Amino acid sequence: MKKKLLFIAILAMLLTSQQSLVSPVTKPFETAATQSPNIILIFMDDMGYGDLSCNGALDIHTPNLDRLASEGIRFTNFLSSQAVCSASRASLMTGCYANRVGISGALFPGAKVGLAKDEMTIADLLKQKNYATGIFGKWHLGDAREFLPFNQGFDEYLGLPYSNDMWPVGYDGQPVKSGSNKSQHPPLPLIKNDRPIDTINTLEDQATLTGRLADAAIQFIRKNKHKPFFAYIPNPMPHVPINASPAFRGKSKQGMYGDVIQEVDYNVGKIMQTLKEEGLDKNTLIIFTSDNGPWLNFGNHAGSAGGFREGKGTSFEGGQRVPCIMRWKGTLPAGIVSNQLASTIDILPTISALTKAPLSDKKIDGVDLSPILKGDLTASPRKTFLYYYRKNALEAVRMDNWKLVFQHPARSYEVGSPGFNGFPGPAPENVMVYKALYDLRRDPGEEYDVKGLYPEIVRKLEVIAEDARKDLGDDLRNRKGANNRPSGILNK
Repeated sequence: MKKKLLFIAILAMLLTSQQSLVSPVTKPFETAATQSPNIILIFMDDMGYGDLSCNGALDIHTPNLDRLASEGIRFTNFLSSQAVCSASRASLMTGCYANRVGISGALFPGAKVGLAKDEMTIADLLKQKNYATGIFGKWHLGDAREFLPFNQGFDEYLGLPYSNDMWPVGYDGQPVKSGSNKSQHPPLPLIKNDRPIDTINTLEDQATLTGRLADAAIQFIRKNKHKPFFAYIPNPMPHVPINASPAFRGKSKQGMYGDVIQEVDYNVGKIMQTLKEEGLDKNTLIIFTSDNGPWLNFGNHAGSAGGFREGKGTSFEGGQRVPCIMRWKGTLPAGIVSNQLASTIDILPTISALTKAPLSDKKIDGVDLSPILKGDLTASPRKTFLYYYRKNALEAVRMDNWKLVFQHPARSYEVGSPGFNGFPGPAPENVMVYKALYDLRRDPGEEYDVKGLYPEIVRKLEVIAEDARKDLGDDLRNRKGANNRPSGILNK
């Protein structure tokens, strides 16, 4: 009898031991995914891939973002959908290439178009699961009241309707003279919900934005701690004009630009601390990324592309390869680096998978990244990517680490010296780029054309491009797509 009891005890111990060896990633993920995780999406403006310490920044210290990366997943092959403000935000919100939903470029004040109300945004998606939804920062998807976040699934809004340089103020911080392009812009409004509550008139006013918006997001988090929430924090900076609050000026060896980034990092730390204090950090997914690469012709007021070619407004990697970190403590694996191809258009379908909120029946272009988030670093949900710019011009296509660039006129920052202290240098828009194939694994700087060595790869990529032209069109070849949808148009 004693031997039988001993055998049962040993067997129980072995079973318990085996259960403890079950992957610590898969089991918590499956459990937490049923708990409607809170979601915080921090979206920078013109932050380059090389602006974080964990991505190799020099003399800019980002300890809170580095900690976020060490506690989650850092993506090294993450692309903005398009290297310009409004298009990139339309893609983020809808999971679509911007030309699919009729948004291009950067919308100016008084634009007669905006994101169509019948497009499902991330906020609309999560409202299906009774999330509280708030945005604290730059919207830039139409400044008419019918296009503002209040009408796109968000319960609360505090921020700017468009870029912080769309104001009647010059590069020197002084009001512009009448007759100049900027003199046509109205004063820069700070909007709460659907009405202006303040005006940003000076560079000193700009310096208050980073902290003011972070504090509003923290207040929203505390207010909604007993229900699932989605806090979207699209920082207006480091898009020029930049300025840091007095407590951060002179703190970085990289001058004002570094000061701005370090203030952003400090406020990310405040948000992380708030989650911890409220007992929310283990049921909150934080996503940190940028709308596009750096505006390089602004020189010391611009960021770093981290060694990638060109910057904002181009379809080279410096324009679209952006930092991305995702952390969900106790659920996502910690300290992981993913080199798999991914994009901002993948955020919406990934959130849908995590929250079980159903997608719209309209076609989207994003893919679900949750296999990577579960810890499978060999998973590659995204196989291809399309590089669009200038409304609907297909400038390049990607398959794994192969990138085929088509001949097109482009912006370039390589033709002259950059500007200084807030003033821009040259960045002509008509520099001709010629057809080339790049192997991004060996040549991330896109310097060596290898199309002559790999004609079979070129053919495969051209097939992908042709399918894209049939679907979405291509202005470079006067092609109309079959599946483009219109933007919203102002009903006045």
